[in-house]
Amino acid sequence: MARPDDTLPNRLADRVPSVAFLALCAGLLVIFVAYPTYPNYDSYYALLWARELWDGQAPVFDAFRAPTEHPLAILFGMGLTPFGRDVDRILVFAAMASVAALAAGMYQLGKVAFNRWVGLVAGALLVVNWDLILLAVRGYLDVTYMALVVWAAVLEARRTRRGWPVLLLLGLGGLLRPEAWVLCGLYGLWMAIGPHDGGSPTAGRVHWRNALTRRGLLWLAASVVPTLIWVATDYVVTGQPLFSLQHTSGLAEELGRTRGPLEMPMATISFLKSLDGLPLFIAGLVGLVGAAIVVPRRLGMALTLLVAGVATFLAIGVGGFSVIDRYLLVPAVVLLVFAAFVLVGWTMLPAGGLRRWWSRGAILAAIGTVIVGIGNVDPTVIDNDLRFRGDAHHDLVEVLDQPQVRRALRCGPLWTPNHKLVPDSRWVLDASAAKVLPRSLLGDLKAKPKSQSSVDRDAARRAVPDAAKGGNPRSGVLLLPTSRQALVRQAVVFENIDKPFDAIALPGFRRIATSTHYAVYARCPGAVGS
Repeated sequence: MARPDDTLPNRLADRVPSVAFLALCAGLLVIFVAYPTYPNYDSYYALLWARELWDGQAPVFDAFRAPTEHPLAILFGMGLTPFGRDVDRILVFAAMASVAALAAGMYQLGKVAFNRWVGLVAGALLVVNWDLILLAVRGYLDVTYMALVVWAAVLEARRTRRGWPVLLLLGLGGLLRPEAWVLCGLYGLWMAIGPHDGGSPTAGRVHWRNALTRRGLLWLAASVVPTLIWVATDYVVTGQPLFSLQHTSGLAEELGRTRGPLEMPMATISFLKSLDGLPLFIAGLVGLVGAAIVVPRRLGMALTLLVAGVATFLAIGVGGFSVIDRYLLVPAVVLLVFAAFVLVGWTMLPAGGLRRWWSRGAILAAIGTVIVGIGNVDPTVIDNDLRFRGDAHHDLVEVLDQPQVRRALRCGPLWTPNHKLVPDSRWVLDASAAKVLPRSLLGDLKAKPKSQSSVDRDAARRAVPDAAKGGNPRSGVLLLPTSRQALVRQAVVFENIDKPFDAIALPGFRRIATSTHYAVYARCPGAVGS
C-alpha cells in the first residue's frame, strides 16, 4: 500500500520529530534538575556490588532480600564508583536519558512499520505515561533494557538479518534482564538458519540445516554469551552457577510475588492494562487487529516483540519466579505502537471514505483518551511523590552524617525496620553488609534458625545471640522512619511480612538525631558523648 506524504508539507513534517525529541530532552532535563531524585532499591545494590568489587571484595549477592544482580548494571556502577557517593544521581540521569533513547526508538519502530505519524504518536504516548517517567527518576534499569530491545528491533526492521549490531544490543539487554536471553536465542537461531555463502545444498536459502554449518553454530554460540556471562558471574561470586534463578524464585515465594499457571493469563492482562491504562490497552488490541487487516505485511517486528515478551512473561510465572508488572514493559510499549496506529493509521490510506471516517473516529478516540488520562492524573500527587523521593534521601544523609551517629556506629550495626532502607544507608555510610542490618532479618532467623550463612545473617547472629529465640538488638543504632510517607514506603511495606513493631524504638535506646522523615536512636555511651 502506498504511503501518501500526509497532510503537512514535507519540510515541516521532517522537522516535527526532531523538534519533539529536543523538547522531550529539555523536559527530562528540567525534571532531573527540579526534582533531585535518587536510585531505587535494585539500582543501589548494583552500586554497592560495584563498590565492593572496586574495593577488592567479593560482592554479597546473598544478602537478606537482596535483588537479583545484573552484570551490566554492576559494570556501569564500577565506572562510577571511583567518583564518590554522589554518583548515584548519575545513575538516575542515565535512566532518564534512556527514556529519550526509548522514545526515539519507538518513533523509528512505528515509522519503519507504518509511517512517521504512527511513530511520532507512539513516542508521544510513551512519554506521557507517568509510570515510565517514575521508573526513570528512580534509576530503574528496565528503561535502559527497553531502549536496547526496541533499538535492536528497529535495526532488524530496517534490514532483515542485520546481524551483529542487533545481537550486540540484545546481548547487552541480556546482561540487564534474563528475559532477553530468549530474544538472543531466537535471533541467533534466526541468523543461523538464514541463507549464506557456503557449499551446502541449503546455503542459498533459509533452512534448518544451515544451523549446523560452521556459520550457523557460530551464531548459536554467540546468542548464549549473555547467559554464560551471567552464569559465570554467579559461579565466581557464590559458587552456584544457577544462584540468580534459585535466589529469585525463593525471594518471589517469600514476598508473595508468585502466580500459579492458571493465574498467569489474567495477570498478564491485568498488568498490561495497568501499565498502559485501559483506553490505550484497548486501543492497542484494536490496532493490532486493524493492522493485521489493513497492512498485515508490516506487523512483523512489532508483533514478534509482543508475542516474545508475553510468552517469556508467562514462562517466568510458570517457572515460579517473581511476577511483576515491570516484566511486561516491552509488550506494553509495543501495544502503544498499535494504539498509535488506531489514532493516525488513517494517514497511510489514500483519500477516500475509509480515510475520512477513520480520521473522524480517531479524533473522537483521542479526545476520549485525553479526558480519561487527565482524570487519572493528579499533578499534586506527582509533585508530592517526586519531592518526597528527593527530600527523604536528603534527610537520610543528614541524620546519618551527624557526628554523634557516626560515633554511635562504633558500638554496633545500624538497624533498619526492614530491608528497604538497607542499600541506601549502606551507600551513604560506605558500610559493608555486616554493618547495616534489617530488624526483619531477626524475625527470619527466629522462624528459620538454621537458615543459610551469609555476611549479614552471620553479623545479625553475632549482634543478637538470642535472635533464634526472638531476641532484639541491645546495642548499636536504630534508624526509624517517622513521617507517614516514609513509614508506608520504607518500614511497613509488605502486608503480613513486615511488623510495625520493627519501626518502633527499643527500650534503652536514646534518640540522638532527627530530621523530617527519620529519627536515629542509639544505645552506647559514645553515642551521646560530646
